Amino acid sequence: MVLYPIQVKRTLAPGVRLYEISAPLVARKAQPGQFVIVRVNETGERIPLTIADYDRKMGTITMVVQEIGFTTKTLAKMEVGDALLDFIGPLGNPSELRDSGTVVCIGGGVGCAPLYPQVRALSQKGVNVITIVGARSAEHLILTRELGRYSNQLHIATDDGSQGRKGFVTDILKDLIEQGTPIDQVIAIGPMIMMKVVTGVTKQYNLPTMISLNSLMVDGTGMCGSCRVTVGGVTKFACVDGPEFDAHQVDFDEQMKRAAVYRDQEAKALARLDCGCRNGH
Repeated sequence: MVLYPIQVKRTLAPGVRLYEISAPLVARKAQPGQFVIVRVNETGERIPLTIADYDRKMGTITMVVQEIGFTTKTLAKMEVGDALLDFIGPLGNPSELRDSGTVVCIGGGVGCAPLYPQVRALSQKGVNVITIVGARSAEHLILTRELGRYSNQLHIATDDGSQGRKGFVTDILKDLIEQGTPIDQVIAIGPMIMMKVVTGVTKQYNLPTMISLNSLMVDGTGMCGSCRVTVGGVTKFACVDGPEFDAHQVDFDEQMKRAAVYRDQEAKALARLDCGCRNGH
């Protein structure tokens, strides 16, 4: 049986960890914007995690994981040398990145992780990259140094003003627009509400905007339909049609409602994890 050992594990922020997983076949084909489906053990659920980086030579995939659910908290208890049971990918369509012009890349919280390979790829193409990152506070900011390395400009916003500008990523975006900064595209990855608000701003100025939907998924190949999203009035599957979509066409309200569908089941699963129980006992 092929297993996928953890090579590196480190903490980036409270409740947020970076993992480098040995998965040579996945690393060989991975591209910015794609994701993997992970199953920690035989009793675990399947969850999608966007690829934060890849090293073809070392055969590793980097993931940044926020500990919010049963599987991510189970993963947090694993250490270097432990192995994941399933690691399927790369899945989804690679990002369609511009070859020129100016792109504003916006990352909220752990959304900065999947944003990073896109920022790097854009920079390597010679694109003028303006990156905006946001978090609740300075201690929750991640990958700012890595993003800054490949950005022509790096702006930071925190809710409490502990680093960068006090406020939200959209405040900085509005400033850039009002200052007359030429913008050819906006890419936003982060919490659903953040992407919705960013989209509201870019719609006003008719700025092309792409978002990444890490929706509820089961099989990751389009068979189960659990990741369906309405785009331009048409049902799409995030796993095979995405995960990136034209933000101006996405039904955000529907997506936000669907994200809460399994909240009760998740709470019960977390309770079982806390007590070390299985199957609800």
